[in-house]
Amino acid sequence: MGCTSCATGANGQPKGCKNNGTCGTDGCNKLTVFDWLSNMSLPGNQEPFNGVEVRFKNGRKHFYQNPEKISLSIGDVVATEATSGHDIGIVTLTGELVRVQMKKKKENPNPEALPKIYRKASQKDIDVWQKVRDKEAEVQKRSREIAIRLGLQMKISDVEFQGDGSKVIFYYTAEERVDFRELIKEFARAFSTRIEMKQVGFRQEAARLGGIGSCGRELCCSTWLTDFRSVNTSAARYQQLSLNPQKLAGQCGKLKCCLNYELDTYLEALEEFPKSDVKLFTEKGAAVCQKSDIFKRMLWYAYEKEGMNWHPLDLDKVNEIIELNKKGKKVASLEEFIVDIEKPEEEIYSNVVGQDSLTRFDRPKRSRNKKRNRSKNQQKGQNKNQGNKQNPNKNKNRKRNTKKKNA
Repeated sequence: MGCTSCATGANGQPKGCKNNGTCGTDGCNKLTVFDWLSNMSLPGNQEPFNGVEVRFKNGRKHFYQNPEKISLSIGDVVATEATSGHDIGIVTLTGELVRVQMKKKKENPNPEALPKIYRKASQKDIDVWQKVRDKEAEVQKRSREIAIRLGLQMKISDVEFQGDGSKVIFYYTAEERVDFRELIKEFARAFSTRIEMKQVGFRQEAARLGGIGSCGRELCCSTWLTDFRSVNTSAARYQQLSLNPQKLAGQCGKLKCCLNYELDTYLEALEEFPKSDVKLFTEKGAAVCQKSDIFKRMLWYAYEKEGMNWHPLDLDKVNEIIELNKKGKKVASLEEFIVDIEKPEEEIYSNVVGQDSLTRFDRPKRSRNKKRNRSKNQQKGQNKNQGNKQNPNKNKNRKRNTKKKNA
C-alpha cells in the first residue's frame, strides 16, 4: 500500500510528502490497518464505538477516547492527552475496528478508561510539533556524546519529543543494568526539559532503525512484522541448518525471525520420519541413522561397525523395517532396500562467456609474437605483389638501372 504523493520522482528521489511512511494519508505505513467497515452502516439503534487509534513516531500506537465526539477520519492530526501537557499524533483507525484491535492487543475495550483526545491539531500545534521533531537528530548526537563522556555502557538509539516539546523520551539498549541517574541530570541541564529513559530490546532497535537483510530485502521487523516471537536454535536443527551464528543471526545480533516461518512445515513433515536414535536391526547387524532428507523423503543408514559406508533408503522402506523389528523380525541386510540415486552429470567447464579454452592464458608470448610477425610479413608481401601487379614497369626500370651500374 502507498499513497500517490509518496511515489518516486526524477533520479529516484522521493516526491510528495517525503516522509517515507509517515505521511498524512497513512497509506504507506507498515502498521496501517485497512478499514474494511468504512462503507458499511451500523444498525439503527447502535452508536459507533467511541475509541480511536492514534499513531506516533516509529509506529508507536495508543488508543484514546473521543468524549467530544469530534468528526475524525484516518489521517487527521489530533492533540491527545499526556501525563503532562499534550502530544500530537495521527489518527490511523476509527469505528468498530478499534474495538477489534483492542481485543487483539488484550486491552480493556471500555473507552471510558482511555485517555482523551482534546481537539484536532491547530496550525500552531503542528508548527511546534515540527519544530521539536527537527531538533531530534541534534539532541541524539549530543546525548550520545554525554553518555560516552560519563563512561556508560549503553547505546542511545532514538530520541522522541512530545508534541508540545515539554518532554523528551530517550530510547536506549544495554546488555547490563545501567545507572543513569547522573545522565538524567546532565540531560535536564543540557536540554532544559523533562527527561524519560526507555530501554528497548535489540530486535525493537533494529525495527526502529531499519536496514537490509542478508536476503537482499528490507528487514521484516521494520516493514510488516509487529510481534516478536522467541527464536531457538532448535528451529535451525529441525530445518537441518548449520549452527553458524554469523549466518543465523540478523542485524540485531539475535537469531533471525525468518527461522520460524517454515518451522511448522518442517515439523509436520518430520512426523512421518522416525527419530534419529532408532536403530534398524538386520541379520548383518544394527544400523544407525546418519542423515535424513525431508524433501527427497530419504534416509541414510550405516552399520555400527561400518560407519563410513552409508546406504540410502526410502522413508517407506525404513518404516517397514521398523515395524518388522517391533514384531521381533529382522531383515537380511540393508543392501536389499538400497535406492539408486541418479547423479547428474557435472560439467567441469562450460563456455558461458564465449572463451575458447581455459588454457588460453597458458600459451607462451613468443608464439604469439611469431604469429604476429608472420602475419605482418605476409601482409607486406601481399602489398608488394599488389604494387607490382599495378605497376609492372617499375621492375623493368629497376633491372635496367642495375645493368647500367654493372657496365
